[in-house]
Amino acid sequence: MYAGTRRYNRRRRKRAEIRGYLRTLVWVLTVICILVVAAAMAVQTNASKVVAAEAEAEAPVLIDETKMIDVAQAVTSDSRRAAAMAAKHAQAEADRAIVIDPGHGGMDGGCVFEGVVEKDINRKIALLVKGKLQKKGYRVALAREGDELVDKADRVEAANRQNARLYVSIHQNSCEDDSVSGIETWYDDNDATGEGRRLARLIQQETVKATGASDRELVSDPEMCVTSKSRMPACLIETGFLSNRAERKNLDSTAYQEKIAEGIANGIDLYLNPKIMYLTFDDGPSEAYTDQVLDVLKQKNIKATFFLIGEYVRKYPETAKRIADEGHTIGIHCDVHDYHAIYADVSSYVEDFEKAYDTVYEVTGVEAQLFRFPGGSINAYNRKVYKDIIEEMEARGFIYYDWNASLEDAATANATSQQLIRTAVDTTLGRRQVVMLAHDRIEGTANALGDLIDAFPEYRMEALTAEARPVHF
Repeated sequence: MYAGTRRYNRRRRKRAEIRGYLRTLVWVLTVICILVVAAAMAVQTNASKVVAAEAEAEAPVLIDETKMIDVAQAVTSDSRRAAAMAAKHAQAEADRAIVIDPGHGGMDGGCVFEGVVEKDINRKIALLVKGKLQKKGYRVALAREGDELVDKADRVEAANRQNARLYVSIHQNSCEDDSVSGIETWYDDNDATGEGRRLARLIQQETVKATGASDRELVSDPEMCVTSKSRMPACLIETGFLSNRAERKNLDSTAYQEKIAEGIANGIDLYLNPKIMYLTFDDGPSEAYTDQVLDVLKQKNIKATFFLIGEYVRKYPETAKRIADEGHTIGIHCDVHDYHAIYADVSSYVEDFEKAYDTVYEVTGVEAQLFRFPGGSINAYNRKVYKDIIEEMEARGFIYYDWNASLEDAATANATSQQLIRTAVDTTLGRRQVVMLAHDRIEGTANALGDLIDAFPEYRMEALTAEARPVHF
């Protein structure tokens, strides 16, 4: 039996022994209590009341059973209360309105070109967005219902008083150069949570996709009332340029307004119901780049999963400790990244795994439950043994994860950041759950990570856990 197996089994037996000792101790104390009570009652009664005393001596057991029933009922009641509170919270969240703001109104018409007035286009699009969101089950309020003039500061303050979920203001653009066209979305980058930026990116992304319009840019403006004064995530979308003749014709058509509204509604829906991405890093820790990766994750407040190599954990223990200390999930990759040695047979794989497992435990204190096969669970080196290895590892209680999207950073030498990000985006295929493969030993990956995360606003990024649905080849 290998050292790792002995250590793993010893810990398991030790936990089982401790549980057994505790159960025995509870029963012994219960028996002692019963005997003490019985003896005390016997001393205080005469011989004619022996039967009654014996009956009374049994009373503590009955009382304990009643208390146990009461405790069980209390736990059930607490669970029901917790469920009710969760449902109440969810309902309260659903009751919070999404505020759609049709920019301008009344005497303030916004920009006007050849009789096409901005305030009218804004209101038509806003009404379409409201209808589409309501069909999705959201509660929606308009910052202005008719053609009245409402001060922009008052609109935002009203949304703040409502404790609105989101605030999206709809506008049209103009430029002295009438060849300029396209969509741009504004937000406040001073928002520490980054949620305004994520909302803006999603609305920009989905509206460009729905309309086919030019994707101009995201713009941060801390002075804009809509984005800086709101207490909820907010953005302002300029859906096109009325100063551009061709775009003005589109913006004035109901069919194109429908497309814009569809994009805005889809962006809001993706913001409130994000997909899930598990960002995973193999082959670390590295001396040069793992800390850089950790810095970006910390700045973005994102937890990831690191499948570590034992020999590098021994070389860079402080970096491995940092991964654990900052709340990321640690899994086992291998001890030495040698395909021929690892996959020679089942025992070779297990021996390598146990050495890595022991190293990770000794350095970080983490008893890893997750692992990833070098090269994936099915590869050119393990085809003869992978099924037996999986059976053995699952029997030991470990869970393996492959991936369904990748930067292909280990296979693409000298790829630029944009190439890595494009590959990552292309390989997700819009899946609801993505396990993304990356490597924290690659300079390009470390340099691209911040932009990579920004490229997936529709995903909530989480660390893998044993409860996550595994992705297998």
